Amino acid sequence: MTTADQTPPAGATDTGGGAPPPTAPAPDDGRAPWPRRLFGPATLFLLPALLLLAVFLAYPAVYSLVRSLFDGSGTRFVGLDNYARMFTDDRTLTAIRNTGIWVLVAPALVTGLGLILAVLTERIRWATAFRVLLFMPMAISLFASGVIFRLVYDEDPDRGVVNAAVVTVHDVFAAPSEYPGARPREEIATDDTARGGFTTVATHGPGDSVALPLVGVRPTDLPEQSAAPTPPEGAAGQIQGVVWLDAALGGEAGGIDDGENGMPRVAVEAVRDGEVVARATTGDDGRFTLSGLDEGEYAIHLAASNFTEPFRGLTWLGPSLVTPVIISSWVWIMTGFAITFIAAGLAAIPRDALEAARVDGATEWQVFRKVTVPLLGPLLLVVFVTLVINVLKIFDLVFVIAPGSVQADASVIALQMWQVSFGAGGDQGLGSALVVLLLVLVLPIVYFNIRRFRRERP
Repeated sequence: MTTADQTPPAGATDTGGGAPPPTAPAPDDGRAPWPRRLFGPATLFLLPALLLLAVFLAYPAVYSLVRSLFDGSGTRFVGLDNYARMFTDDRTLTAIRNTGIWVLVAPALVTGLGLILAVLTERIRWATAFRVLLFMPMAISLFASGVIFRLVYDEDPDRGVVNAAVVTVHDVFAAPSEYPGARPREEIATDDTARGGFTTVATHGPGDSVALPLVGVRPTDLPEQSAAPTPPEGAAGQIQGVVWLDAALGGEAGGIDDGENGMPRVAVEAVRDGEVVARATTGDDGRFTLSGLDEGEYAIHLAASNFTEPFRGLTWLGPSLVTPVIISSWVWIMTGFAITFIAAGLAAIPRDALEAARVDGATEWQVFRKVTVPLLGPLLLVVFVTLVINVLKIFDLVFVIAPGSVQADASVIALQMWQVSFGAGGDQGLGSALVVLLLVLVLPIVYFNIRRFRRERP
């Protein structure tokens, strides 16, 4: 029998004791075996980066987690006591609350402003130059930006730009007081607690003349048009008087002396039975006339508006406004970052999609809302998540802008961690617990970002 005759027919199974039929080779996926991949050239290139990550990221994170379980000195194991203290300490709770405000407000503001400005700059001629100007704050360190904004929001209008503008606008609608700090002599008039200002001790009737010497103002602070006062003369149905600065050295107190000037534009009122019945304003020589008075006794009242301190703006760096102020500073700095990324995304949008929407009759607002924003959705999410991570680590601006007296009111987790760990007392156990809290807040955002990138990868 030949060899060909011994070949089993197709489909037959060899049940004899011969060698098993050869198996099909495993499909080649184009990748080297895992030992070669693990210890191959790519690993050698990544090894320096892995070592740096292990030394400066992994080890500090593990050490902080362990350190948070010990007391401030690091010698006594306290378990979760530091975490319990963290959530019962008022300053730490304030820092956590402020961090929450930052996360909810700041990234959304920057992303929204960046989107609006990026879209608008596409329609101007010098779009690139405008975007460069908006991006320039990113070139300044946060520490230097904090110093700048500390001056911008200074309470003194002579130094703080914001308060200088606020005072200027306020004074347009409400004239500042002429003589802040001025007051009459005590034997002439006293404080009027009911309506403010000063009211004369004695009363006067029609035909009387009233002398009202004031002190508390430097002669150089008088208006240029102020002139030498002259004693008034009484007239029927009128009360006449004079208001002057009684400041001549060596002169008679309460008397008009050489070199003394009247005080222009002082509001004077005649009061009877608690009601103002006549008003007058002093002239350049300080004289005034209250007319149309019936017979009777009247008290002379100097209105409070003559002596109130001038409006000096708002206390921007006070406890109630310091956090919004710092957030506004961060928004100004980071808006350029958002504009740059979003403008790049806008450039990648197919123009035919926008033109098709316009041809179909869509308005520019509808094109923006229903075409531009949906196409930019993934990019806007990247910008927003990046800003959230940045906000959770904010430290420099809060530390520099907030004055020491209100730093506790503006504190965030990163600043609180630094102050607890390296400030007075140096409780690094509690500080490490704050580090772990910050890590726990950041990790979900990082995980979300990684998953999204993997999902979008082809």
